[in-house]
Amino acid sequence: MFFKLLFLFVVMPIAEIALLLHVGDLIGGWTTFFIVIVTAVAGAHLVRAQGMAALAEIQQKSQQGILPAESITEGLMILVAGVLLVTPGFITDAIGLCLTIPLTRKPLAKLIIKEFDQHIVARSHVYAGQTNHHQNYQQNDAGGTVIEGEWQRKDDTNNLNK
Repeated sequence: MFFKLLFLFVVMPIAEIALLLHVGDLIGGWTTFFIVIVTAVAGAHLVRAQGMAALAEIQQKSQQGILPAESITEGLMILVAGVLLVTPGFITDAIGLCLTIPLTRKPLAKLIIKEFDQHIVARSHVYAGQTNHHQNYQQNDAGGTVIEGEWQRKDDTNNLNK
């Protein structure tokens, strides 16, 4: 975790500054400044349009009773893309653009969901082993995970009478 944070807060800004200075030397400081401003404005408009489309998709799937996990993941990716596109720099702009364009965003969202599902299942096996509970995990026909278990609802009837 330390190295990820070090990369994010130390290495990445240094690389952005070095690239901005190099591009500034090649095409001029004011031209570089203008490009950074234009990408921020264009990125904000693109993120707004894609964000509204993702929100509409989330609402549509929710109304149909479908869990919009992929749409929510894409919405979060668009949010991160917005931050990256507004941040001055060419590296963050390139990453933000990849997160904004549906061609690259959708496969990445599916990969993130798959990794998250595997992480949750792996953690639940660890917790199940610690608490001596047993759960069966199976793949259903649609490729999703089925978790068999028992549950019991406990309502507090004392609070309902007050």
